[in-house]
Amino acid sequence: MTENWPNLQVLELFVAVVDTGSVAAGARKVGMAQPNASRAVADLEAALRTTLLERSPRGSAPTESGLSLAVQARELLESAARFNDWFRSSHTAETRELRVGASMTIAETLLPAWLAEVRRRLPHLRIEVRVLNSAQVLHQVQQGELQLGFVETPNVPVRLNAMVVREDKLLVVVPPGHDWSGRTGRISLQELANTPLVVREPGSGTREALAELLAGHSPVEPAQVLGSNAAVRVSVASGAGPAALSELALHEQLASGDLLSVPFEGQGISRPLTAVWSGPQRLAGPAAELVAVARAGV
Repeated sequence: MTENWPNLQVLELFVAVVDTGSVAAGARKVGMAQPNASRAVADLEAALRTTLLERSPRGSAPTESGLSLAVQARELLESAARFNDWFRSSHTAETRELRVGASMTIAETLLPAWLAEVRRRLPHLRIEVRVLNSAQVLHQVQQGELQLGFVETPNVPVRLNAMVVREDKLLVVVPPGHDWSGRTGRISLQELANTPLVVREPGSGTREALAELLAGHSPVEPAQVLGSNAAVRVSVASGAGPAALSELALHEQLASGDLLSVPFEGQGISRPLTAVWSGPQRLAGPAAELVAVARAGV
């Protein structure tokens, strides 16, 4: 029954009190008069039959029960905020716009399904998608040209908000018949560094992940530098050299046997796929909807 549901305003107040360290400061944060705030906290303690705050002249500190309540309340308040954003955006006939940038691996393998689900939920939303490398996505988000970006690099500028939506693996691949295809042991990182590889262009998340993997091993000049995952796959299959690519970008070629994954030191090393945005820390509207879809693994 609705009469037994928690009062979100009171929970928001309680979280604010925990964050600020006093009832007075918490009340100011949520725009509530202090006497009303004190009564609300007291009523909450009475309803739960436990002490939630330890009061002292220095302020109010949460008890163990208070800390547990604050953790659960934050989750509930975040869910309620997302619901409000969805409700407002999905119950308007106005066309809304969302400018999204995605690095190539994400754009090729994950973003189409995410966008289809968002369009199903928000049929009036108009989405502009730019397929770029990670460095370009980060730059355009910082400049305000994109409202939301998805990148493969772990090196996100501190002035941007970031949320990991998925993990990905870096794999080393060769064509059937390559000398490495019959190896029983792992390729050492030094041998990998000593081998001319087919690589993505500077600024791509895949290139940055490879550079981090081989840091300290002085890699030789690459065999080829190419601007897309598709071009790298074709080049490797043609015998130009091994490559290190995203597991997501190799799914079809590995399944068909056109390319083979070879074990190497650090096998299983993962990299984050990250949503980035500027401005307020909490996303709202269509951007929040798209990130929620991405995190849900649609």
